[in-house]
Amino acid sequence: MKDLYQIGDKTDLTFSVTKNDLAQFNGEVVHPFYSTFSLGRDAEWTCRQFVLKMKEEHEEGIGTFLNIRHKSPALLGESVRIEAEIKVLDGRRIDCDWKAWVGDRLIAEGDQGQMILTKEKIMEITPLP
Repeated sequence: MKDLYQIGDKTDLTFSVTKNDLAQFNGEVVHPFYSTFSLGRDAEWTCRQFVLKMKEEHEEGIGTFLNIRHKSPALLGESVRIEAEIKVLDGRRIDCDWKAWVGDRLIAEGDQGQMILTKEKIMEITPLP
């Protein structure tokens, strides 16, 4: 694992809300807002950017938790910027706080954790089919 970051380091990504990102179950749209599922996926991807640069070829990151607190909706077509900040670096553990914005409006915040393990260790825990 590469030692590239310290607590307080930040990264951000921007996502456009598409029809596939709207809240829906069994193909039926529940409401025309950015779904919790899509927001969680994009928040985790933003936080994972640290892991992608830190892990060695023989390692991989696995998620350990994800918390989401909605503040305001994001609509179809809006751009959502998610900023992640490292709050814990402890051995192979990386925890981030994150915030999601549409313009200057905070739409959600939360935290997310990952561990960097060897691919061998991951396969010991649960072999892939």
